Amino acid sequence: MSVHSDPSDLIDHADEADAVDEVAPLSPKLIFEAIRRNGEEELERPNRSLWFSGIAAGILISFSVLGEALLRARLPDAEWRYIIENIGYTFGFLLVILGRMQLFTENTITTVAPVLIQRSRACLIRTIELWSIVIAANVIGAFVVATFLAYAPVLAEDVADAFQQLSAHATSMAPGEGFMRGIPAGVLIAALVWMLPSAKGSEVALIFLFTWLIALGDFTHIVAGSVEMAYLLVQGDMSLASALFGFFIPVLAGNVVGGTIIFTVLVWAQIMPEVKSNA
Repeated sequence: MSVHSDPSDLIDHADEADAVDEVAPLSPKLIFEAIRRNGEEELERPNRSLWFSGIAAGILISFSVLGEALLRARLPDAEWRYIIENIGYTFGFLLVILGRMQLFTENTITTVAPVLIQRSRACLIRTIELWSIVIAANVIGAFVVATFLAYAPVLAEDVADAFQQLSAHATSMAPGEGFMRGIPAGVLIAALVWMLPSAKGSEVALIFLFTWLIALGDFTHIVAGSVEMAYLLVQGDMSLASALFGFFIPVLAGNVVGGTIIFTVLVWAQIMPEVKSNA
């Protein structure tokens, strides 16, 4: 007796076949293709659109730090407070990712996928150009909102104190530690982007869990961290040299290593034989 069945023996109707397609998980190749198409759309967007979307992302990501500060200020000083207050870190990411704003760390996988497929100089140059625009716009947005929070009568005194504490902690790591802690954050954001096409209605839960894990692990994220860096800079509590060489460059490098060199390249190695065999 043969152990191999004809699929037509199991599925007799087109609607049943469609139902199977709906519940079957996407293959790695299809997920990569979805990300590649999204990446190509991003690469084709006008620079003006990327610029303003990136500024908006830099502003909205501040709600991650603000959410943490609000919970820290309102919760009792107990051992469990750290776990709960880090739920606030998810707020900004929910706003930015679901709002389809340009967040630099998402692009460490999204816009790299077309480069891996095309392997053209033009695509690589365009990706570098997009990265430069988006990170610059994210940082400008971070400075805009940090200045507003620092000098406008917006934050209650206890919330402002909590915001200051969080900012000082996030930017006080040694450059090597900031770099190393940036790697898991880059991996997790890239993994989040990888899993979203398969989320099927669970996007909020997925973003919540992954970004909460980044906060719980005390990992460093370049855009959310830029809000904290800017908050200290505009008040004169941090020097530009310390901000640039002690925090910004090491964390940026760590996020790129985690998101692109580790996660995206490993994913590409997984599906590359299938892509080449069908080329």
